[in-house]
Amino acid sequence: MKLATILAVYVTRVFLAAVASMLAGLTAILVLFDFVELLRRSETKPAATLGIVGEIAFLRVPWMTMEVLPFAVLLGGIVAFWRLARSHELVVVRSAGVSVWQFLAGPVLSAILLGAVATAVMSPVSAAMRARADALDAAYLRTDGGGLALAGQQLWVRQADRGLVADGVAILHASGVALVHGTLTAAHMTVFRLDARNALIERIESGHAELASGTWRLSAARVLTPGNPPTPPANLTLATDMTVRRVQESVASPDTFGVWALPGFIRLLKRSGFSTVRHRLHFQSLLALPLLAGTMALLAAGFSMRPQRRGGVGRMLGSGVVAGFALFMLAKFAEQIGDAGTLPVLLAAWAPAASGLLLATALLLHLEDG
Repeated sequence: MKLATILAVYVTRVFLAAVASMLAGLTAILVLFDFVELLRRSETKPAATLGIVGEIAFLRVPWMTMEVLPFAVLLGGIVAFWRLARSHELVVVRSAGVSVWQFLAGPVLSAILLGAVATAVMSPVSAAMRARADALDAAYLRTDGGGLALAGQQLWVRQADRGLVADGVAILHASGVALVHGTLTAAHMTVFRLDARNALIERIESGHAELASGTWRLSAARVLTPGNPPTPPANLTLATDMTVRRVQESVASPDTFGVWALPGFIRLLKRSGFSTVRHRLHFQSLLALPLLAGTMALLAAGFSMRPQRRGGVGRMLGSGVVAGFALFMLAKFAEQIGDAGTLPVLLAAWAPAASGLLLATALLLHLEDG
């Protein structure tokens, strides 16, 4: 028993070192490509300095790390187990009477622990940094009319406003936001209308607002301009390119919420009448991440522990990479289908990991007993 424990610890150490190296390498590659893309987008944005671009890229690092974690576990595991098989260390381990399940317990449990730490500890950090990165991106790089933010049933919208000046901007703050029978309403709305230099032209205070097709309808609205008294209450309209669908898709991205904050925000969305599918799917995907990481470790072992003397090692390693990548893509594809409402949320989040686990278990049973 002591020998089995020592061997399991050794295999786990080799496995974790390979996974850490692979995770760092994949994250660095993604960050490099993201930084280049941000530089391209900033070419026509004088305010987006190199420091701003670098900050946005840095703030996205934890999110990218979490995105590639399952694939890093797969590739790192394949490298680690292939090296152990090539040096005949696995042959020695198995000749000592240690089964594949005994010395794989450490790597699989460590992969599950990595996934659990990513979900419980890293996801809140990643969400906070991603939210800051999205805010900087909206302020300096986007040209689609501005960004949106929803928190505590309050909506902030920055949009183009050509009603007073050609290059004007309107900043809307709505409170008591709700979606009633497909119509977005707000109990109160404040509109700041600015010129191209962000100087205030006028402010509108409305007791009720409603998003119609291409316009905000403001009820009992008073207009306040510098140096003049407020106008009597009246019904006003404000042109906008916002739609209910765009608000639902763009406001409060699930990636900007950690696993601990998601349940409360999902309840808030339900009370407000907004769809909760994306956020429930993201929450379940975070919960399934430890299982997915453990499944990737088992897949890596199943495809890379073939003895050298039996030949076909290269083909098996290639098959492992393809199978893992297919499982990774299947998980992302299931998320997209679940997001569209075609698949139930639980099935979309957990089915890829469960199917991969069955495949890996079958491979290892064949390897050990077949």
